[in-house]
Amino acid sequence: MHLYASPMACSLASHITILEAGLPVTVHYIDNRTKVTDEGEDYWSISPNGYVPALRLASGEVLNEGPSVLQFLADQKPEAKLAPAWGTTERYQLIDALNYLSTEVHKRIFSTLLTAKAPEDAKARAKSLLAPTLDAIARRLGDRDHLVGDHFSVADAYLVVLLNWCRHVGTDLRQWPTIAAYHKRQLARPAVAAAVAQETAEYQRRAA
Repeated sequence: MHLYASPMACSLASHITILEAGLPVTVHYIDNRTKVTDEGEDYWSISPNGYVPALRLASGEVLNEGPSVLQFLADQKPEAKLAPAWGTTERYQLIDALNYLSTEVHKRIFSTLLTAKAPEDAKARAKSLLAPTLDAIARRLGDRDHLVGDHFSVADAYLVVLLNWCRHVGTDLRQWPTIAAYHKRQLARPAVAAAVAQETAEYQRRAA
């Protein structure tokens, strides 16, 4: 399988999942400006949506939405417990969490705040939503170590990426002590630390 990613973008969650599960997946980085992979492939020919992540399966089929990519990867290694079993209530709680993170947090807030060409009124509106959203996440997390269930899951992989972005938009997570502590714990996980280190180095290389 092949994962197409952009350094430190939302595809980092899929990269974390690959390392957590120990899956034999090759990670390819793309240039978001030219939509060309590092190998010179036209990314539009791989992903008709043009965004990351995209996961090309052994069959040649492509998954191109974060929640589907994350769950597919998790299901390749059930013993890693990165997603609850299908048919359990916990699995639907995972789907609930992934959809919330992808729509209400990622797309509604961060996509606007991190897009340079977004109108200032749109940015102001998105910024006004961030604190109430972090309040809601703090309530959802409570005093638990993980967002869903009793194990690190793909929902945690996604959430840690979104929390990484807070500092880029001037939001200090110390205002939400339970979230700040949660974020610190997740960043210390070996797979998370490894994926972040790899992608940070790649991001810096491209920025040089």
